[in-house]
Amino acid sequence: MIARDLAPLLRRVAATMPVVTLTGPRQSGKTTLCRALFPEHTYRTLEDPDIRGFAVDDPIGFLAGLPDGAVIDEIQRAPDLLSHLPHFLDSDPAPGRWVLVGSQNRLLLESLVHSLAGITELHELLPLTWGEIRRFARHPTNLDEALFTGGYPRILDHALDPTAWLRAYLGTYLEREVRAILNVGDLMTFQRFVGSCASRTGQLLNYSSLASDCGITQPTAKRWIDVLETSFIVFRLPAFQDNIRNRLVKGPKLYFCDTGLACWLLDIHEPGQLRSHPLRDAIFRTWVVSEAWKNRTNLGLGQHGLTFYRDRNGVEADLVIENARGRTLLEARTARAPSSDMLRTVRRVRGHLSRPPAGDPVVVYGGDERHRWADGELLPWRMARAASLRDAAGVVHVLSGGRPIAAADVLVVSPNHPNVRWKSARTDAQGEAILELESRGPSPSLPLALALTLFVAAPGFEARLEREWLPAERIITVDLVRLPGGGGTIFPQGSGTIPGLAGRVTIARDGRSPPFVATLDHARIRTGNIAVNGEVTGNMLRPVHVRAGDVLHLEDADGSERWIRLLRIVGRSALVEYRRKPHGDSPSQG
Repeated sequence: MIARDLAPLLRRVAATMPVVTLTGPRQSGKTTLCRALFPEHTYRTLEDPDIRGFAVDDPIGFLAGLPDGAVIDEIQRAPDLLSHLPHFLDSDPAPGRWVLVGSQNRLLLESLVHSLAGITELHELLPLTWGEIRRFARHPTNLDEALFTGGYPRILDHALDPTAWLRAYLGTYLEREVRAILNVGDLMTFQRFVGSCASRTGQLLNYSSLASDCGITQPTAKRWIDVLETSFIVFRLPAFQDNIRNRLVKGPKLYFCDTGLACWLLDIHEPGQLRSHPLRDAIFRTWVVSEAWKNRTNLGLGQHGLTFYRDRNGVEADLVIENARGRTLLEARTARAPSSDMLRTVRRVRGHLSRPPAGDPVVVYGGDERHRWADGELLPWRMARAASLRDAAGVVHVLSGGRPIAAADVLVVSPNHPNVRWKSARTDAQGEAILELESRGPSPSLPLALALTLFVAAPGFEARLEREWLPAERIITVDLVRLPGGGGTIFPQGSGTIPGLAGRVTIARDGRSPPFVATLDHARIRTGNIAVNGEVTGNMLRPVHVRAGDVLHLEDADGSERWIRLLRIVGRSALVEYRRKPHGDSPSQG
């Protein structure tokens, strides 16, 4: 199982709320994630007819048989359980005791509002973001493959043919979900309706046109759209509304949640068909908008703050994103060749807003390089996350064996600006560190689109180095290896202390290294009241020269000893690993 970006949020909810509720489309990885996050919980699925029968016939007896709580899957199949659950919470309101999992958002929401208001939080696990997809060993390598494959985990995890898997997925959806939600007599007509929706993804929602295409009434078309949205096949993006202007389109746009499913419904059976397909632009726009929705949902923001702009003259922007710092205008362009003309439409929209955006407009395009002009920016498709989270930070998850590591030190530095730009943070109880990279004010910023070097260190674990991390593309998960009798530490400005030793250690640029080289092979170590390899360095006046990877023996005035290894130095920042015993390594001579 890969790390999911929603996991830290669910851990935080489980630490404060007695009930965690997770919903989302079928096969989005809900069960896998919950069983990984809560391995000590008893697991019950109402998919099993016997278990479901017990829960429906005797809900009190069913819950009483789970005195320590449980993960209850397919909870929408026995909604009456929710009305009895508060009774058990009165006697034991321990946080995270119950985890409820379901696949029908609206049905669950109605029951939760009546039964569990104030004692649970509802979150959604959607198909994979591009950042999550990249964690698989075998993942799409270009835009056409990404659009065609989509984001259902099973396809990526088992390297399945998307066409065959999605055909079976839709068949199961029609037979199980549609029949459960409403009485559709003719499933063939409903499937034709779903296909008609796919041909309109990224467009204004026109119920009359959909109804006419499928030979149904407009009320039926509206009801069927509700069904598709309830089961996370499509979503409606609302129109931006401005009190100053009254000539704006008011109806929503229709989007598919997964471009892979949309491609299958459009009879696209291999990635090459997308290159000349008439709906390529609409499919790419769907991918960009759904990426924004998924990335924001994984941070607990959901679809709130996402709209599109369109006036009666056809001037439009695919997304108006309301962030903490203000509005961002975003447009999706599938062309691979960058051009400032791509910004023309969003520039016009910016001039029409009563309150201007907080920053320059952004176009996510089909190319591979980032380009910036005085009044706008082009981001390659791989950096769609940065476009949708302009006020977001770099997020680092630190784990060991799947469990979060608290109080780990995290530092990022740009190899392009090694001496002046770095950011550091410490992980919280859920193993998450937030790095405010694009901060405003006197503190220097590290743009999300830069490739950064990441240091991670914690007592009791081996230090970890990650190169070429692009926060714009992905949240990064770092899995630390235990190191009994040792650990890692970071010197942000080249100076710090080694746990267990009295005195400071300074690691500085070696005179043999060029002055503006980001990563050094040579460095020099000075210490105060600490002997290095048996020699006292004379109150920091006699440095010891060292190469990256060398092991040094340090001993303070009290006789405490440590063996340290300089793993990396970038600019003024150094990553060091220490041990109480040499473990077979012999100290190098300075």
